[in-house]
Amino acid sequence: QVQLVESGGGLVQAGGSLRLSCAASGRTFGAMGWFRQAPGQEREFVAAISWSAGRTYYPDSVKGRFTISRDNAKNTVYLHMNSLKPEDTAVYYCAGATIYYSGSYLPRHRYEYGYWGQGTQVTVSS
Repeated sequence: QVQLVESGGGLVQAGGSLRLSCAASGRTFGAMGWFRQAPGQEREFVAAISWSAGRTYYPDSVKGRFTISRDNAKNTVYLHMNSLKPEDTAVYYCAGATIYYSGSYLPRHRYEYGYWGQGTQVTVSS
């Protein structure tokens, strides 16, 4: 059974930091990603990492503030979030893509990910 289990969400003040974790089990993935969804909003891409080479990709909205990393031995992906803003408030989802990406491209659309975690709430107060 494939499982992605997020943890590490919570309440933090603006300017603060949080680290989210996503423990994967049941299969290996070519790439892992993080998305977020605020109430009434579409699910938004936040970060992606290739499992083998560790290449990363971020949208401009979080570039320089968020860092995605992985621990191969623990089958765990992390999202380090710094300089948090109230607009970062959302449910954060971990996702796994089964395709292995050998070039520079990393998946950034929902349809490119076949496996999802249950989500973890991040609330940033002003």
